[in-house]
Amino acid sequence: MKFTAEDLTEAKTRKDLIAIAKKKEIPISKALKKIKYEAELLELQAELVNLQKYIAEKKMRVVVIFEGRDAAGKGGAIKRFKEHLNPRASRVVALTKPTEVEKGQWYFRRYIKALPNPGEIVFFDRSWYNRAVVEPVMDFCTKEQYEKFILQAPEFEHLLYEDNLKIIKFWFSISKSEQKKRFDSRLKNPLKRWKFSPVDMQGQQLWDRYTHYKEQMFSKTHTNFSPWIIVKTNDKKQARLESMRYVLSQFDYKGKGISHISILPDPNVIMRYHRGAIQIDI
Repeated sequence: MKFTAEDLTEAKTRKDLIAIAKKKEIPISKALKKIKYEAELLELQAELVNLQKYIAEKKMRVVVIFEGRDAAGKGGAIKRFKEHLNPRASRVVALTKPTEVEKGQWYFRRYIKALPNPGEIVFFDRSWYNRAVVEPVMDFCTKEQYEKFILQAPEFEHLLYEDNLKIIKFWFSISKSEQKKRFDSRLKNPLKRWKFSPVDMQGQQLWDRYTHYKEQMFSKTHTNFSPWIIVKTNDKKQARLESMRYVLSQFDYKGKGISHISILPDPNVIMRYHRGAIQIDI
């Protein structure tokens, strides 16, 4: 059963359309879920605009880090975060592999240059934590370089914290089966095929190795001043909304909650890391 031209002409509001669908037993749950998501997204993005104004007025410096396995939805989330923000006071940082000169410098230097200026919010699509997971998994760094990083990362972040730079660290958690499903989808879609790299191809084979280094990263770099926030991302749209709610919940900005939408993150989707946390990407 489908909507007829007469149905669409007769329906003046969304409620009318839903009533007709129920009467004719037309399945619309998927469409309603999408409509609800888009409505919530718009409200949360409006809240983010108010937050950005507050950050600019207070000359704050804010970093939001998005880490996670390949295809976990980091890029899609960042796109929605930044969609309606003033580009003069917000940036996305996605650094390529270091140059020969950068390889000879202190590891954190290239990231320091990308940190926010006063009044700015910066989104890191992967960050200095490349050296905590991807690099040791793929043998892109030595054991000595890895161990030095693990010791220095909390100290580096503590220096930033003492300098009043706010860091939010997200780990986007995805299950192995969902990752494979998204990899397959990328390969079939010519508009998304560019996202698939040789490193991605090894993500499934090296799953357990990724898990080991991920857990090491959590245990060594999760601190009170810079905690890891785990986001379950098998449902990408839900992950986007809840990560937005978490960021909004961390600030007391002018006009907070004016949209009347909940800005308290769902603890079943997003949680602060602790050793007993149930994760889906083990």
